[in-house]
Amino acid sequence: MTTLIHPTAVVQAGAELHPSVQVGPYAVIGEKVAIGPNTQIGAHAVLDGHTTIGARNRIFPHAAIGLEPQDLKYDGSLSRVQIGDDNCIRECVTVNRPTRLGEVTYIGDRNLIMAYSHIAHNCRIASNVIIANSAALAGHVQIEAYARISGIVAVHQFVHIGRYAMIGGMSRVVRDVPPYTMVEGNPSRIRGLNQVLINRSGIAQEDGGDVYRGLKQAYRLLYRSGLRLDEALSKLERLTDNERVRHLYEFLISSQAEGRRGPITGRRK
Repeated sequence: MTTLIHPTAVVQAGAELHPSVQVGPYAVIGEKVAIGPNTQIGAHAVLDGHTTIGARNRIFPHAAIGLEPQDLKYDGSLSRVQIGDDNCIRECVTVNRPTRLGEVTYIGDRNLIMAYSHIAHNCRIASNVIIANSAALAGHVQIEAYARISGIVAVHQFVHIGRYAMIGGMSRVVRDVPPYTMVEGNPSRIRGLNQVLINRSGIAQEDGGDVYRGLKQAYRLLYRSGLRLDEALSKLERLTDNERVRHLYEFLISSQAEGRRGPITGRRK
């Protein structure tokens, strides 16, 4: 009778592994880890803490998930890491658990997290996100669905990144990135709409192109009209019958709330 757990792997008593889970050589799985069906754990990977991983995930060698946060406020509480289904987590990725008891570091479904990326405590990543090699997310970063983070990007703590946004390589991101936009530089600035992903996702064809035209009108109003942001948002509110423009508007409004870092700027003339 064959086993899917390599004999050199360490699976502590109390860990819950579906019978179809594969565990590679010298991997270490802690006592409070639960792993769903058909997930593959690579050689030398370490999964610890109160960590729940869904189905059909691929976790490559030397990944470290659920270990203590790199936060001086951490008091030893057994906080949680929750990972959904169909994710690909490549070599040497680190995913830290949150700082306080009852909090969650969350990763949704169908995400690609490339080698050497770091996801710090209390981050929340939605679904269908791509994070390229050596990107680093500080604590409490939130990323909406379909966003793209290029290689060697550094994202400041508490930053929110909107859906379908694109951040160019080696950028430093210290403020919120609005949905559907493309950001690049150090300091980073909005360079335009994320035309490529808008086209590839089919957004450009929604409602016969009206949705895309609404996004372009919103972008011109925000970053090409010369209006102050509050003035532009006042005018943008009239265009929110378009669901995607409404999401952009609501993101920018909430970005200015207390505790948020405010939206990233762009060329405003």
